[in-house]
Amino acid sequence: MIFVHLGAGVGDLDKKTNFRCGFTEFIKKNYKSGDKIYVLEANPKNINDLKACYKNFTNVNIYNLGISIENEKKMNLYYTDDDAPHYQVCTTKIEHLKKHYPKSIIKSFQVPSLSINKLFEEKMNISIIDYLSIDLEGIDYEVLMSIDMKKFNIKNISIEFIHLTSLEKKRMVNHLNQNGYSYIGYGYDHNNFDFLFTKKKFVFNKLLSKFLWIIGNRYIKFLNYLISK
Repeated sequence: MIFVHLGAGVGDLDKKTNFRCGFTEFIKKNYKSGDKIYVLEANPKNINDLKACYKNFTNVNIYNLGISIENEKKMNLYYTDDDAPHYQVCTTKIEHLKKHYPKSIIKSFQVPSLSINKLFEEKMNISIIDYLSIDLEGIDYEVLMSIDMKKFNIKNISIEFIHLTSLEKKRMVNHLNQNGYSYIGYGYDHNNFDFLFTKKKFVFNKLLSKFLWIIGNRYIKFLNYLISK
């Protein structure tokens, strides 16, 4: 199997998340000899911790790169020291960082970057992915929508949804349905911050996907209503 984790942070070594990362845990639980793991993290300060996270695994490829929407060779990333030591909200969108840290001093650095399609084809040299997790702090939607679904056979896609607008969620689901995916429900994140989509094997899965999406979306709205009270 091939696992691809985009925006891995430090995996399951972050004290702030009680040393948990849902997709990292999923990889470690399901990894078998011969499988391949591809991990991307834009923040260079997290790379050594990622290497420690996967020190007991073989066939692990860790990339210190950003994902660009416009295919830039370099991109600016914004962060604040108030988010130290692992800078989980390090992002290409300064407004995304300000939303989380409105009173903090914002700093930036540059990192080499590739488009998602060039990353898969040229850097990772893969066309088939069994499990893909997208957690890219504010650009999740844009990255997913730019994947060449005809060129890359991705069997399962997990994407963080908490920063998406209602319109983006609707467009994302329609886009994935049209490309042969069923909405399954929550993904691998232990906080239920991601949606999971699986490539359909049967025609009736399209109807099942729409049904699950409607039920799941109403459930999320109900939870938001309870939280607001």
